[in-house]
Amino acid sequence: MKITTVGIDLAKNVFQIHGVDDHGKPVLRKKLDRSKMLEFFIKLQPCLIGMEACGSAHYWARKLVAMGHTVKLMAPQFVKPYVKTNKNDAADAEAICEAVTRPNMRFVPIKTDEQQAVLSLHRVRQSFVKVRTAQANQIRGLLSEFGVIIPQGITHIAMRLPGIIENLDLPGSFRELLQRLYDHLKELDKQVDELDTKIQQWHRESPVSRKLAEIPGIGPITATALVASIGDAKSFKNGRQLAAWLGLVPKQHSSGGKSVLLGISKRGDTYLRTLLIHGARAVIRFAENKPATSWLNKLLDRRNKNICAVALANKNARIVWALLTRDEQRFRADYAPAAAGA
Repeated sequence: MKITTVGIDLAKNVFQIHGVDDHGKPVLRKKLDRSKMLEFFIKLQPCLIGMEACGSAHYWARKLVAMGHTVKLMAPQFVKPYVKTNKNDAADAEAICEAVTRPNMRFVPIKTDEQQAVLSLHRVRQSFVKVRTAQANQIRGLLSEFGVIIPQGITHIAMRLPGIIENLDLPGSFRELLQRLYDHLKELDKQVDELDTKIQQWHRESPVSRKLAEIPGIGPITATALVASIGDAKSFKNGRQLAAWLGLVPKQHSSGGKSVLLGISKRGDTYLRTLLIHGARAVIRFAENKPATSWLNKLLDRRNKNICAVALANKNARIVWALLTRDEQRFRADYAPAAAGA
């Protein structure tokens, strides 16, 4: 009995294993505790292992690759159509085992420890920013109940709150509460600044990240997130595939030979897509100072700014792919393909 393909349904403590032989016949159905996973697979002959790209998948993929196995990760939505019966761990493992052998299946690149560490910085920073925004809105809402209105913008709160706390017309208990909320807001600011410093440090030490930051609309935050998330850009066939992976291409709903294109698909990583679009908005804000013959200015003349921001984000994603797949290539604002110049 030689197991050639294994599907693993990951969980926190109990994993379901499904293995097949050369002919696709099931020869292994097993439930494993977390503590016995490495012991089981280190004794197994090298084979193809499929897993869903979910929590801890990249960790287990790195461990199994080190043992000599070939590991491929798949997005859960691509595995779901292969579940034949009601959903359970055994059916999921069987579906994963079948899906990983499909020749047209799309796979997720395995992230390294360093990539996951940088992405962790981004995720925690993002959560701190959300909490800080919620805290600022709460302060603004509480003050409005006492007739104190602060303009929008978190900087206005930091400027005006110390003076408001000293206002003796407000109840003492409320002023104490404001001081507590203000201290919490300052601590969140400090945490965000410290994480920004760590991200900037990683950016300065990464030549690839510095190269991406030369693109207008991409700064250190976006560049480090792209480098850590994409990994090996050669896993994408072209720049359009990368843009589609980020959800920046039109969603298609075509039938009967009619092509119907809708808004952008919004698939993939929302965080990366948001960074690219916000960076594009910053470029558009200064586009008026550029020559009227530029691509962006011509687009702004006939479409609204939101559409232009997405279009520029799409273009930047394709440029990112080109720079990541060509080590010696640098960003050039005046670059034109050979075919276009001929």
